[in-house]
Amino acid sequence: MGQVWAAAAAAYFGIDSVRTYSGGTEATELNSRAVAALKRAGFELEHPGGQNPRYRVTYAENAPPMECFSKTYNDPINPARGFVAIMTCSDADDACPVVIGAALRVRLWYEDPKVADGTPMEGVAYDERCLQIASEMLYLFSTLA
Repeated sequence: MGQVWAAAAAAYFGIDSVRTYSGGTEATELNSRAVAALKRAGFELEHPGGQNPRYRVTYAENAPPMECFSKTYNDPINPARGFVAIMTCSDADDACPVVIGAALRVRLWYEDPKVADGTPMEGVAYDERCLQIASEMLYLFSTLA
């Protein structure tokens, strides 16, 4: 969600030099609940199927879709140095006290909505987190515009 909202915020404010990437401590697959929350927020996501699918996400009218999939932070598709690492949940922050190659490491901690998985509050938790990330990314990029 952070990658998508950062790209959307940069596009909204006309900051063309920003490229967004994502990565975690393990590669599994994009969480279907997060995908659903992004769809409810208005993003278009094409699901290609398969194991660890590479979603095509449309985040702005004038931008090509981005490819989003689960990968580790040091995946070859991600930059190796000179990037800003934004740690977005306590698990990632604890598991990656150092992100090799990052010019700056920023902790924007969010309670991982997966704590609500399998409960009646699941959708609400993902939507709340999606809105929180959107708000913070929009604020951040507004200061750069």
